Amino acid sequence: MRFSLWRLVVARPSVVALVMLALSAALATPVLLSAAPGKSVQVNIAKFAYGPNDVTVTPGTTVVWTNQDETPHTVTSKDKSFASKGLDTGDKFEHTFSAEGDFTYICTIHPYMNGTVHVRK
Repeated sequence: MRFSLWRLVVARPSVVALVMLALSAALATPVLLSAAPGKSVQVNIAKFAYGPNDVTVTPGTTVVWTNQDETPHTVTSKDKSFASKGLDTGDKFEHTFSAEGDFTYICTIHPYMNGTVHVRK
């Protein structure tokens, strides 16, 4: 007996429904860069950009920014909840996110540079 996709679809619609449910659940699940509190996530500053510039973490995660440019940069949240000093090449700044929310930040020296940390449980 040959395998027939049509026979599977017609004879077993529940199989199709389960496959569709599994696919939709997989696609709807957000990917976290840090799944557990107490972890850290690295963000590089290079070529006048934060990379990655959009990260999702859990509460308790520390984000560490490292300046890899030859030019000084800062990391300053728009709501002023965190702010670095000017970071020279190789300097790091870190902030631990305890509350849920979206935290947009910029470089105050180059305000077109921006990024966002999304904190979700």
